[in-house]
Amino acid sequence: MSRPILYTFRRCPYAMRARLAIHVAGIECELREIFLRDKAPEFLAASPKGTVPVVIDGDQVIEESLDVMQWALAQNDPEGWLQMPEGGHALIAESDGPFKTALDRYKYGSRHPEADTDDEREKGAAFLQNLNTMLQGQAHLYSDRSCLADMAIVTFVRQFAHVDQDWFYAQSWPDLIRWLDAFKASDRFAAIMGKYPMWRQGDEITLFCPKTPG
Repeated sequence: MSRPILYTFRRCPYAMRARLAIHVAGIECELREIFLRDKAPEFLAASPKGTVPVVIDGDQVIEESLDVMQWALAQNDPEGWLQMPEGGHALIAESDGPFKTALDRYKYGSRHPEADTDDEREKGAAFLQNLNTMLQGQAHLYSDRSCLADMAIVTFVRQFAHVDQDWFYAQSWPDLIRWLDAFKASDRFAAIMGKYPMWRQGDEITLFCPKTPG
């Protein structure tokens, strides 16, 4: 039986969260690293929208990162990521919607001349302050174990933090910082952040081989 194919880009937060779910589920994939400025024609033929991640599993093409997470966890969810309060789905939607919009306008201000980067940063900060409140007294957003919401959101919080780390770490959200730093220092994060050469048709197969979470 052929392995699923994973088209990915190392630094993309959408691709990162997809790799997190594939990693925890223990699904071995054929990894194809895509450069977003030079996309392989095979990738565009599989998914004309041209964004990562994309998983090809037999005749199934999965083109959205949350769908990839659900696909992986439906096969194996050893840590119970799918067992979260219903409010977790609304929180992910807020992260993927208003927070991500503010993040893009803050990080890529030159692409959004109509937006004020300071205003957009404050919009994002309001969402992060809410996460900080949720994290008070517990290791993760809804309990002392991680769930889908933690792993679907944390890669975007990391991206926000890296726009201006001095500013981010000077803010009064200690529980958010603890949560983010624990993720960045984890074996799991290291396992999904390997560096791979750009894939081209005919290259030797590269396997994304998940390790047992530490």
